[in-house]
Amino acid sequence: MELRNLGKSGLRVSVVGLGCNNFGGRIDLEATRKVVHKALDLGITLLDTADTYGNRGGSEELLGQVLGARRKDIVLATKFCMPMDDAGVLKGASRRYIMSAVEASLRRLKTDWIDLYQQHQSDPLTPIEETLRALDDLVRQGKVRYIGCSNLPGWQAVEAQWTAKHLGLNSFISCQDEYSLVVRGIERELVPAMETYGMGLLPFFPLASGLLTGKYKRNAPLPEGARLTTTPRLAERYMTDANWPVVERLQDFCAKRGHSMLELAFSWLAGQPRVTSVIAGATKPEQLEQNVKATGWKLAAEDKAEIDRITGKA
Repeated sequence: MELRNLGKSGLRVSVVGLGCNNFGGRIDLEATRKVVHKALDLGITLLDTADTYGNRGGSEELLGQVLGARRKDIVLATKFCMPMDDAGVLKGASRRYIMSAVEASLRRLKTDWIDLYQQHQSDPLTPIEETLRALDDLVRQGKVRYIGCSNLPGWQAVEAQWTAKHLGLNSFISCQDEYSLVVRGIERELVPAMETYGMGLLPFFPLASGLLTGKYKRNAPLPEGARLTTTPRLAERYMTDANWPVVERLQDFCAKRGHSMLELAFSWLAGQPRVTSVIAGATKPEQLEQNVKATGWKLAAEDKAEIDRITGKA
């Protein structure tokens, strides 16, 4: 398994990461145990979760039960900011909330430290200086090793980096955002900002919730039990008139070169300059094996140019 530095930090993570959003929700404790153990066996070192995953706390709780002594062998990432109650009180990026949220995550994860603590979304009610000072304190206390952000627009990422630099605070080392062959919006502003500040990119939804696996066909019955079959809101989001022609041309691209769509989706992401680790969820151990193998295709420059033309980014 290839290891890469996350941005310009010294934190090294596997090029394929495990997204833990299914734990405590779509799969139970024993299924989670099998997936996590397979990930460790395959050399996956980055496990990414959030306090909200698994019906608010379930994912962190299962990871806390499963990891045990292997906790020290992995890079454990989690997030804060999204609502943890129906009243909308337990959320945000204020100092008051961060200090309680981190303690709750540490308890659920059964650990003394979080390797990468990420702000899950923007908080328009809290100045970024307040957020960064609180996170800086957690780093200095040893409860958090590094900090990152997720789902922030490019200008807010820049504001955060500028603020941290000029106040002498620990800064975000990474951005975790949706990025795939059919979702490339972050290339306009966020990726250039990351290049300027030396931040690493952790793309999630690399397969566009399954659209890029090759198992879906236009105007054909949907596979039984598949994510886009059982989740209408995701089907509406990805199975669009704009995406279908792109997917079909990408399928032809892969067929001519003897590779699968899965290999293309992962290898293309792994070959992008700012990408450190491709975050992909799994409900079964065999999915992890496929994900790890899928990063082995080294795309030539002309292949990348053709992909840009197909996806409308040339």
